[in-house]
Amino acid sequence: MTPTLVRHHSCADPATSVESGDRARDWAEIQERMLAPLYEAVYERLEVGTGTRLLSLGCGSGLALLIAAARGAQVTGVDTDPERLALARNLLLPDSGSGTGPAAGRPRVLEGDPPSAAPADGTPYNLITAFTPIGCSPGDGERLVDTLRSAVPLAARGSTVVLTGWGPPERCAATPVLRVAGRLGGGAPRRRGGWRPSGRDDLEEVAFRAGLNPDGSGRVACPFGYADLDSAVRGLLSTRFFDTVVRATDRERLAKVVAKALHPHRRRDGTVWLPNVFRYLVCTT
Repeated sequence: MTPTLVRHHSCADPATSVESGDRARDWAEIQERMLAPLYEAVYERLEVGTGTRLLSLGCGSGLALLIAAARGAQVTGVDTDPERLALARNLLLPDSGSGTGPAAGRPRVLEGDPPSAAPADGTPYNLITAFTPIGCSPGDGERLVDTLRSAVPLAARGSTVVLTGWGPPERCAATPVLRVAGRLGGGAPRRRGGWRPSGRDDLEEVAFRAGLNPDGSGRVACPFGYADLDSAVRGLLSTRFFDTVVRATDRERLAKVVAKALHPHRRRDGTVWLPNVFRYLVCTT
């Protein structure tokens, strides 16, 4: 599945649009669909359908939940970002003012940590996904271990857990762009904000520490395609790769640096194209 080139409401200067933009909405409208091939590949491999009871960790604005629900799965998402969760509720529960929705098979979108997503009817989950690739921020692998340890008790014994990460840096055109976050974050390399390249065994290490048993893996092409430079800047700055830097750095400067890093990836028609590969690890509890 190749993502559609995305055009957001544009401004003359990408820096200006970032300064006034809503990062959560930019994520939902521009960036998250770039990961749709990853969601689809995982669901196809695991034959997600009517018998699936899914718990999505870090569900964000809800696209992965929507795709699973369309396949017949019963879905629950949990996140700590209230702005992204509000968008997920609008997407999955457009006719409900409640964040939880009725218990009878409808999607649930919850704010908080995994224990807050205990199954409403007492029936355990049989699939847990963590679709936020590790390497997005300092210490996120460690935090994922803790999150998984609190989520696994909500699933039946022998359930499937899916972890995700970036593929080899040489196969990810976004690598030089995302390294901007590390440079602007300052400090020692392991303490800098933003993206870092994934190690070959990072996912396996997380699985081992969380008490999971690896049971296969795969790679998925997820090109980042944007209709123009403004959309590319807004989309990338909406990701969690830049969370630390956005808080610590002047946004106008950050947007200009990212726009400059994107110039080699602009095509003659003004579109921006970044081929990338992501890796997923299938585990059992």
